[in-house]
Amino acid sequence: MKLKALILVIVGMFSVHYGFSQACTTLGQTPSTAIPVCGIDTFSQTIVPDCGGTPIPVPCNDGAAYSDIRPFWYKFTCFTGGTLGMLITPNNLNDDYDWQLFDITGKNPNDVYTNASLFVACNWSGNTGLTGTSAAGTRLINCAGTSYPTFSSMPTLIQGHEYLLLLSNFSPSQQGYKLSFGGGTASITDPKLPKLGSALAGCGGVKVGIKLNKKMKCNSIAANGSDFTLSPANATIISAAGIGCGNGFDTDSLEITMSGALMPGNYTLTMKNGADGNTLLDYCNRNIPVGDAVSFTVFPIQPTPMDSLTAVACAPDVLRLVFRRPINCSSIAADGTDFTVSGPSPVTVTGASGNCGTNNQTTSIQVRLSAPIQLGGTYQIRLQRGTDGNTLFDDCSQETPAGSTISFVVADTVSADFNYQVLLGCKTDTVVLSHDGRNGVNSWTWWSNNAIISNQQNHTIIYSVFGQKQIKLRVSNGTCSDSTTVAINLDNELKAAFDVTDVVCPEDFATFIDRSIGQVISWSWDFGNGFSSNQKNPSPQKYNAPTATREIFYTARLIVQNANNCFDTLSKQIKAVNTCRIAVPNAFTPNNDGRNDFLYPLNAYKADNLIFRVFNRFGQMVYETRDWTRKWDGTVNGKPQPSGTYVWVLQYIDRDTKQSVFKKGTTIIIR
Repeated sequence: MKLKALILVIVGMFSVHYGFSQACTTLGQTPSTAIPVCGIDTFSQTIVPDCGGTPIPVPCNDGAAYSDIRPFWYKFTCFTGGTLGMLITPNNLNDDYDWQLFDITGKNPNDVYTNASLFVACNWSGNTGLTGTSAAGTRLINCAGTSYPTFSSMPTLIQGHEYLLLLSNFSPSQQGYKLSFGGGTASITDPKLPKLGSALAGCGGVKVGIKLNKKMKCNSIAANGSDFTLSPANATIISAAGIGCGNGFDTDSLEITMSGALMPGNYTLTMKNGADGNTLLDYCNRNIPVGDAVSFTVFPIQPTPMDSLTAVACAPDVLRLVFRRPINCSSIAADGTDFTVSGPSPVTVTGASGNCGTNNQTTSIQVRLSAPIQLGGTYQIRLQRGTDGNTLFDDCSQETPAGSTISFVVADTVSADFNYQVLLGCKTDTVVLSHDGRNGVNSWTWWSNNAIISNQQNHTIIYSVFGQKQIKLRVSNGTCSDSTTVAINLDNELKAAFDVTDVVCPEDFATFIDRSIGQVISWSWDFGNGFSSNQKNPSPQKYNAPTATREIFYTARLIVQNANNCFDTLSKQIKAVNTCRIAVPNAFTPNNDGRNDFLYPLNAYKADNLIFRVFNRFGQMVYETRDWTRKWDGTVNGKPQPSGTYVWVLQYIDRDTKQSVFKKGTTIIIR
């Protein structure tokens, strides 16, 4: 229920609880008995009984109370991810139906009352009439009140997830509704077509259990068993019932009852249209095909043998026995004393249990061991009388003989530990990998930094890029597997690098700072000015300024060496200029003749945070730059500016003095 805005206003300070606070008993009115639905049918509910009132967590911070009133719950699975379109049509369009969708994947259905994180979408609008989700919806959350629309946006469903849908009638009415799905891209229709699965005859063949390949509608089962024929017809089918149909809408198991015991032999149950006019139907009313059949065998009444064990895993600590007939769970000694295990290493049984259903019978028994079996070899499990005084009794009360045995093979556990050798080089490093292959290992997978590199027992990798390498190996002998990862640091990378003053003004010095990578043991500098050094960070160097040109270039070179006798070299150019005094020309001729075509502040090598602007005679800024090497060509947006006088403004911070400098002057465009 939710307290609509109008009620909140009228009631004021009083707490209003409109509706009920009584348990729902009709199937489908609780989360645990939700009605299964699919996406290709319309589901009708003629009456909504008065019940409910359990609070629902809703992401609305409006002070209203929300709970399920006259609820019905629906469940479905998403088989193809996408958006969900949905339409709820009240039989009385004056009724106010609300709804909320929950993702209950891996959860108890009743968690919808307490776990707010299960929320997917909702609509608790105070308006009456049609409601649901559509492409025209603008939000997933619509709270209480008439200001909210009755249609929400279509939520996105996730493939494989399970969902619960609550429909709640806030109006004081028991009139029902129709529910249909469509318009979205998600599919909630199971693509698996229904069919018979398997059959197992009960003791003496009076009853036969049938397993279906999926859940089917309970109300599609003809109670008189007329959905089936028996061949050979040594008895008459007198009834059929779905297991669990007393408290649910669907089942995947049936029990067929015969008019009498069947003689030992092979039989077939064949599907046909029953007295109800159909076979068995799934949620979408798709039927098991007429003629679909399942076979079973009626065995003479004799003890059920212990003769089957599922495949044994690596280092097993549980053994799973499988029986052809149901075993009474009450005959299994819980302490495991019905069984002993012997083999190459001592094994202690600590317990045993079955997958016991409502009939307290099981066709499999899990025998628990005190510890995993690590040593490979052939072992044997033996049946004996346990502390309960018996072995095992089947559904026909026949005791499996003591002394029954099953042999099984346990594979040796394996280790992925491997050896490696690193061969360091100058340009490449070589890593040699090897595994000993012990305990029957016949499969190897090598990874380097998450990329598979080999499926051989041994492998050699050549790296041209140095640094940390993650080497992973996974091994298997077909049953047991293991993996391990080793970090190898190829720390012999050698790369010469240094910082240097790239422009040297007259009377200034160039400074050199080593930035080389690797375990350097020697440095060899050639500064290009006639001097050299073997220091890591040498003293500043003087470079002669040019006399006949504005600039001259020198080449500085660094050679580094490491302990592996590897070398690397880097050279950089240093520009020596004849002046660093900043000046702006008083005229320029932008005629593209290659001479004085541009205006810019000259020699601004030591100007930081520079801004250079040019204004025309009207005070309009026609050019601006923060990079002194960018030059004005006398145009604005590609349009040449007229000849005449222009004002320039230059401001910067002097790198040596750290003082702000402001200059202003004029220049003339001559065309």
